[in-house]
Amino acid sequence: MLDRLIDAYTPLIFWTGLGILSVRFVPSAFPYWLGRGLYWVGVPIEIFSLARQTTFDERAQLAPMITIGSLILGWGLGWLSLQIWHRAQPDIAPTPGLKGSLLLCSMLGNTGFVGLAIVPYFVSATDLSWAVLYSVTQNVFGTYGLGVLVSSYYSRKDTTINRWWMQLQDLLRVPSLWGFALGSLTRHLPFPTAIESSLHASIWVVIPGAFILMGIRLSQIQGWQSLKLALLPAILKTIVMPTIVGIAMTMMGISGDPRLGLVLMSGMPCAFAGLILAEEYHLNGNLVASSIIVSTLIFLVMIPVWLYFY
Repeated sequence: MLDRLIDAYTPLIFWTGLGILSVRFVPSAFPYWLGRGLYWVGVPIEIFSLARQTTFDERAQLAPMITIGSLILGWGLGWLSLQIWHRAQPDIAPTPGLKGSLLLCSMLGNTGFVGLAIVPYFVSATDLSWAVLYSVTQNVFGTYGLGVLVSSYYSRKDTTINRWWMQLQDLLRVPSLWGFALGSLTRHLPFPTAIESSLHASIWVVIPGAFILMGIRLSQIQGWQSLKLALLPAILKTIVMPTIVGIAMTMMGISGDPRLGLVLMSGMPCAFAGLILAEEYHLNGNLVASSIIVSTLIFLVMIPVWLYFY
């Protein structure tokens, strides 16, 4: 298992390290434009390709419902932690940008970049559609659905004047939603070989770009305070949420590889997409970057735990 983990995390370490090392040599605007490029081009192409290529097992139809439930659970846990924070420290209110970033980190896991690279090592090919459906559902309804709504809400200077149509407008402009819709509609249409190959290869551009962006943002973290704040969403995301998902699936009578796959997916480290949303909506990028690295370290420790129990 250790060899498999090393193989899965080598790209993460290499490209993130490159991002950390390159921060002194790239223009200050580079991470902003890299984030926008991933948001508007890279990630939509990857989701378009995934929607075209995946064959879904009929047994896995419950996966989207479980995914949406886990997203709501993550949002609820994050919101509850903010209320506890406010009661414990009424004189130190978190900024809207920090609130939005904490909720994103509590909800969204790296099911695409890390999840779909790691889960196949532990789940049989016949049950992999559960994990794929979880990833697609989170990207469409989570990252670029609920995640956009949260980001849009907390990006506004005065959140008291938010209206539902403001978030709806932001949601309808999300390119990844259109990528998923177009990919699903063209599933049965053959593309030229060169285009299909390019779609398959898109992941090798998107993943390094996301890792490099994370490395740059990690190098810009100011002090230990961001890492301490990151412990809360990291623990919620990698320990509390998968524990609840595993218990719920057991009570639903789902066991074996489908249960293990969704427990692993629900416990993935905080999503790199949170950095993209933080860049796009001007939230607290330091908290998101810190949560990613802290949750990644916790996740590596938790994998043997989930394998033992499930």
